[in-house]
Amino acid sequence: MTKTLKVVLAIALVGLLAASPAWAFKNKFEKEVDAEAQAVKLVREVQRGGYDLVTTDELKKWMDEGKDMVIIDTMPYEGSYVKNHVPGAVQFLFPIPDMNEWDVKETDGKTQADFAALLGPDKDKTIVIYCGFVKCTRSHNGAAWAEKMGYKNVYRYSGGIFAWKGADYEVGKVEK
Repeated sequence: MTKTLKVVLAIALVGLLAASPAWAFKNKFEKEVDAEAQAVKLVREVQRGGYDLVTTDELKKWMDEGKDMVIIDTMPYEGSYVKNHVPGAVQFLFPIPDMNEWDVKETDGKTQADFAALLGPDKDKTIVIYCGFVKCTRSHNGAAWAEKMGYKNVYRYSGGIFAWKGADYEVGKVEK
């Protein structure tokens, strides 16, 4: 191997290492500890909230079958929803930290009555609430509040828009 080639390879390796996130260097056992922590956190949120979960493929199947449901994107309107959302979803902002009391400052000035109007009067209708990804808890807040308000078929789509895009499904965008 020539000296020039070695230098080029060394520079490329240093660049690759500098550009790689720290998690990429964790071994499979350390990654499993992280996965476990996220799984337990999700389960505990579901237990606290009293709702159910739906996977990416299940949600897509429901949509393809024309299931009557309301899909709610809990991410910020300009920062996320406008750029991409699950097709047919409507936007309603929820905060990331647990929202134990309704706070209009955290819901972009919207009230609990606004949320109820968006969900509709049928308490048996399927409600699917999502945010960005599994670690994001905006969807937990939305699903927990739907449950508190008496809706009986509430699902949190925990993979959110990242999983939707990861499955290479079509996304909705707001035309400006």
